[in-house]
Amino acid sequence: MDWVEHAIWWQVYPLGFCGAPIRNPDMTPSPRLRGLIDWADYAVELGASGLLLGPIFASESHGYDSLDQFRIDPRLGGDEDFDALAAACEQRGLRILLDGVFSHVGANHPHVLKALSEGPESPEAALLNIDWNAPGGPAPRVFEGHSSLVRLNHASERAVEYTQSVMRHWLARGADGWRLDAAYSVGTEFWARVLPAVREDYPDAWFLGEVIHGDYSRFVTDSTVDSVTQYELWKAIWSSIKDKNLFELDWALRRHNEFLKIFTPNTFIGNHDVTRIASTIGSEAAVTAAAILLSVGGIPSIYYGDEQGFTGVKEQRLGGDDDIRPAFPGQPFQLAEWGRHIFRAHQDLIGLRRRNPWLANATTTMLSLENRRCAYRASAANGTQHLDIEIDLSATPTATIKDQNGRTLWAQRH
Repeated sequence: MDWVEHAIWWQVYPLGFCGAPIRNPDMTPSPRLRGLIDWADYAVELGASGLLLGPIFASESHGYDSLDQFRIDPRLGGDEDFDALAAACEQRGLRILLDGVFSHVGANHPHVLKALSEGPESPEAALLNIDWNAPGGPAPRVFEGHSSLVRLNHASERAVEYTQSVMRHWLARGADGWRLDAAYSVGTEFWARVLPAVREDYPDAWFLGEVIHGDYSRFVTDSTVDSVTQYELWKAIWSSIKDKNLFELDWALRRHNEFLKIFTPNTFIGNHDVTRIASTIGSEAAVTAAAILLSVGGIPSIYYGDEQGFTGVKEQRLGGDDDIRPAFPGQPFQLAEWGRHIFRAHQDLIGLRRRNPWLANATTTMLSLENRRCAYRASAANGTQHLDIEIDLSATPTATIKDQNGRTLWAQRH
């Protein structure tokens, strides 16, 4: 999987990006997914090497309450629309990572309805985690208190076979790997049963587990996933800038170095589940955050709109994700001009990373450290190359990147 070490993902939430209705959805088929084809060149222009797509399979509302993971959500189109997108990406050298929801299914999934109708002896019952002896009748166990999300029975062979069959189906159609949604909520032994057999058929596939807290390295080792989401570094980047406390960044980078000995984490400063970086620390400081993201080890992902300085606040309410999962215009030229300089900064930083591909596995050493200023060195694994990065939060946040001869390769401009 040499391609993974050079991967930079542009993460997109397709239902939002393509303007599909989320609640009380109109399920009339519409080829909205093809709208992403018009943005493939934009992703290449940004410097991305792949699309990390949110849920695209038939679901009840937001995509994580699936109804059929073998079928494209009709709000996005059908198989032919996925095939067209996959072909367009292949022509441009873009990989595709799909979002696999194997922790749970929607409460109205046909398997759930049939199991509850026919009882524990139905073939579908083995796939699901249902308390058949609950007071008042069968009670599906749910994901994190959400009554609309029914847990799979991850101890069953049926759940293993189901997950493997979904993965193989879309890998055969052109996907290059899977993001495993809520992987943290499923025992590592389940993933260790699922993934090796899929790898036998698709050895170049890449598997990214969504893990928020805990022992990342042990999760990778025990589950056999390739990588996990590096939420520790995400939090440290924005928090250290917001609070002007770069000691927090130093601590996270020390931890990050330890992870890099075991695996290469997926690094990010924004995704579909968190308040946008520009809303948290401001658009200019968000560029400083991007400079940190793209100058340390990892496999980075850029959340769509962050490269334009989009704002959006996640709220804990129904529809609280809408602000961070917006529709994009039909064509790139329709984007507002005010985001152009932020886009250019992302281009330049990604270009610098492309010219120094060893950064994917680089470790960092802090050279100087104060609350509001620091300098760290990102060094190649073989020790032959390095870059020095200076962060200054004393006034308007800035970042400067220098080569090993002290020449400035990139400096943040306001």
